[in-house]
Formats: sequence, C-alpha cells, structure tokens
Amino acid sequence: MHIEIPKVSTHSFKEFAKHYLMIVLSILTALGLEAWIEHTHHEHAAASASAQIENELRGALADVRSSLKTNEERFQPMRDLDAAITKDIREGVPAATINQHIQARKDDFGLSLNWPVFASQAWDVSVANQSASWVDAAKLRQYSAAYAELRDAASWMTHDSTITLDAPHMSTLRTRVTLGMEVDPVEYLVVLRQMINVTTQTQSHLRQLEAHLVKSVPAIVGKAQS
Repeated sequence: MHIEIPKVSTHSFKEFAKHYLMIVLSILTALGLEAWIEHTHHEHAAASASAQIENELRGALADVRSSLKTNEERFQPMRDLDAAITKDIREGVPAATINQHIQARKDDFGLSLNWPVFASQAWDVSVANQSASWVDAAKLRQYSAAYAELRDAASWMTHDSTITLDAPHMSTLRTRVTLGMEVDPVEYLVVLRQMINVTTQTQSHLRQLEAHLVKSVPAIVGKAQS
C-alpha cells in the first residue's frame, strides 16, 4: 500500500505561523490589558476606601478628644463639691450647715457625660463592596482593630458604664435638693462619689480608646491634630 504525504509549501506554513502568532499575541495582549485594568480599578477602589476609612477614624479620634475635654470641664465642679462636703463631714460641721453648703452648690450635683457617636459607614461600605479586600493587608488589620475598639467602647458605654451608679437614689436626692429639702450629708456624699466614679471610668475608657486609635492607625493622628 502506498501513502503519499501531501506537500505543504514553506510559504503556506510561514503564513499560518504568522497568523497563529498574531492571534496568540492578540489574546495575550487582551488578557494582559484586562488584568491591568482590573488591577488599576482595585488600586483606585482600595485607595478610595482607605481615604474614607481614615477620614472616618480621624473624625472619631477628634470626637473622643472633644469629649475628654468637655467631660473634664464638667467633672471639676463635682470634685470640688466632693472635697468641700468631705471636709465639712470630717470637721464635724452640723448637718444643717452642710445642707446650706449643698444648696449653695446644688447645680454641681449632676451627671452629664459627653460620649461620641461613632460612625462606621465607610468601613461597612468597604466590606460590602469588597474594596476592603484590596486594601494592603497591614492597613486592613489596623482598620479592623480600630473599628473593633470603637464597637467595644460603645458597648461598654451602653451596657456597663453606670453599673455602679444608684440612679434612682441620685434622682431622689436631686429632687430633694432642688425642692430645698434637707438630705443626709453622708448619703449625699456616697451618691456623689458614685457619680464621680462613673465619670472617672468614662474618662479612662475614652483615654484608652484615644490611645488605641493612635496606635492602630498612626496615619490619622497628624491630620486629626491639624
């Protein structure tokens, strides 16, 4: 049996190879361009997400510092009142006289704390649209830690901040003092110190939160102070 192999001209083979290479190069170029476009899109999305997140955290840091300052200003009159009533009791000043001192400073007997409301929209959006996944891993850990601190602080304020405060008793004493009625000085001092303790703990938590934000995201510090 005789089989004759078809002859293919060198010219035809070269033409085929040229067209084949052109097709392969076109496909590779298209794939490379698509990958570059996608990478660029991810970079822009990550940069935008980082900018919005850092701006949000910068706002949180500024609010924390503002609350610390405001609370300290409101806190001082309570401490001064505590010192004055403590001194009266230790020196054996009559209850009637101490009540006169209490009446003279009745506006200082009040718990008014400033606590920031922390926004998390930028973080939530970056997670929802997956732009957070394109952020540098080290930065992403910093952001995640910062928002975790904000959530923990907000949870403490909501659930545990006034756990040591006898709020009904405080309200009763405030009412009696407002009406010009006498109160037991020691009883009054006990509730006053509960209020001071709540304020002290609140300030402590705010300072811890400030330190954690500064440590978690150092990039927000300079702009928050400017």
